[in-house]
Amino acid sequence: MDITTAVFNAARDGKLKLIQKLLSNKSPEELEALAEEKTQGGTPLLIASRYGHLEVADYLLENCKANVELGGSVNFDGETIEGAPPLWAASAAGHLPVVRTLLKHGASVNNTTLTNSTPLRAACFDGHLEIVRYLVEHRADMEVANRHGHTCLMISCYKGHKEIAKFLLERGADVNRKSVKGNTALHDCAESGSLDIMKMLLKCNARMERDGYGMTPLLAASVTGHTNIVEYLAHQPHSSREERVDALELLGATFVDKKRDLLGAMRYWRRAMELRQPADKLGLLAKPPPGTPVPAYDCAREVSTTEELEALITDPDEMRMQALLVRERILGPSHPDTSYYIRYRGAVYADSGNFERCISLWKYALDMQQSNLDPLSPMTASSFLSFAELFSFVLQDRAKGTLATRVTFHDLMGVLGKSVREVERAVAQRDSPPEAPQFTKALSIILHLVFLLEKLECTAEQEHLKKQTVYRLLKLNPRARRCFTPLHMAVDKDTTSVGRYPVGRFPSQTVASLLLECGADVDSRDCDNNTPLHIAASNGCPEIMALLVRAGAHTSTPPTPRGRPHTTCWTNRATGTRPSSPSTTSLCSAWRHVPLRGTDCPTRASSLRRWRCLLSCTETPLFAKYPHPIPIIAPDAF
Repeated sequence: MDITTAVFNAARDGKLKLIQKLLSNKSPEELEALAEEKTQGGTPLLIASRYGHLEVADYLLENCKANVELGGSVNFDGETIEGAPPLWAASAAGHLPVVRTLLKHGASVNNTTLTNSTPLRAACFDGHLEIVRYLVEHRADMEVANRHGHTCLMISCYKGHKEIAKFLLERGADVNRKSVKGNTALHDCAESGSLDIMKMLLKCNARMERDGYGMTPLLAASVTGHTNIVEYLAHQPHSSREERVDALELLGATFVDKKRDLLGAMRYWRRAMELRQPADKLGLLAKPPPGTPVPAYDCAREVSTTEELEALITDPDEMRMQALLVRERILGPSHPDTSYYIRYRGAVYADSGNFERCISLWKYALDMQQSNLDPLSPMTASSFLSFAELFSFVLQDRAKGTLATRVTFHDLMGVLGKSVREVERAVAQRDSPPEAPQFTKALSIILHLVFLLEKLECTAEQEHLKKQTVYRLLKLNPRARRCFTPLHMAVDKDTTSVGRYPVGRFPSQTVASLLLECGADVDSRDCDNNTPLHIAASNGCPEIMALLVRAGAHTSTPPTPRGRPHTTCWTNRATGTRPSSPSTTSLCSAWRHVPLRGTDCPTRASSLRRWRCLLSCTETPLFAKYPHPIPIIAPDAF
């Protein structure tokens, strides 16, 4: 173990004497350098502050002149916080003595992490009141928000830390400050069920504002199922009759899907119906006219009379469809909870073996997400991955003879087409294009869908449609991590890991073959100057290497971090150690180790021309539902 790691481990464990022994013969310059070295992303001072080792922190600051502001990576509750300064780590962990000594040695009280979280916000998060007081006394800014615009008061309300919220209010915290998504501290109280804090906020003149999704604190409490907040706010004079009705109906939907309490849902729906049809002179408050029946909801429609409502009690499945209808009407399709609970209901159907209903609901939710969220948003990616995992499960169990349900070409092809459309939307968004990890996730899922699609028998027309869709993807020239093309990914074993459950296995010769047939550039290069042939060689795939060579891959390439394709293949096919003087002194002799199976495959150029022709000859859009780019109505939830 090197001395840097040894000092870091000793600082983490609070072993001051060991640190002193390790550093006893070091010069001041060496001590300062060691104090700034990072192990596992953090310095010795950072890790000592994280675990509250005061004596170690003092020694590093005074004897090693450790940089009191130098941030790094630190772990809290399984989450890695990047760019955290020592003061942030000590504040988050609740170590007041360490906080004192860091400030005494000149730490900036408002120094932030990479997500703009301050030490004060870190202390508010876990309810360290004494540290909050100490930091504010040393001029910590209560109004510095994190990257989402979430303030110290907001996080105190959300976590239910009443005394901290009270202290911040007494010190003048802005009670009506809004986050990036438009929510206020009242919304955070409503979502967490902190009624006492909410009452404090209202006494401080907190306003009932709507957030970016049009949600009031009353509706936010209904979505999360906090009946105490709903009952309190519904009886406030600022709540209109319409708002109370919506809150009760939405609370009923929450009882169906989140609490799984159908009788409780009926109680709130009855109260809402009574408000809609009062006995006094207020008049009838009718529901909006029903829209076009949704096949995914089994063409159910919302009940509008007391008689229709009471009839629901005999049909639990109809009640569940009512919950989805109510939520979509009140929250709208852009709210994340709308599509989330549609997907949840589909998953419940899948668990019971009703895959057709599951696929229908998931497709409806996917259409909703693609119409309202940013391209390649995490929620949309999650939907595509769920489809891939479901299709894989059904295909595997059907192959074993344990499942009668079939995955149709229409189902798989429909999802593949929508996933390619998602990449098209992302590529077209030039002002703020998605980052490489988002493209990597999307392309991985697409390749897994192609892998599954290759398992199905197709007609000539279906084969044409499949290849046309793959060509659409390749024409975009999307790039994943390390500038990988889809062909690089198809021959890389790392593509196998895409989610929690296995879907396809990579490297995949069938997927690579399809990509080549549809015009993939066999000699495209990643950011390390590697071609797909390099990647296939490093993964020990002679059959795929032969496929690439037959498709025209150049084997005489410049040296790369992975080595030339033929030398890499020589290494992998031997015992794991490359011979010092291999007998393969030319490409021809090197490729004797690779079983070639014919050389009459058309070149990439002719294949590309053929698929351009196929695409241009298409008379109708691939998916009539999406002939044009889908407008982005609302940004993705963080």
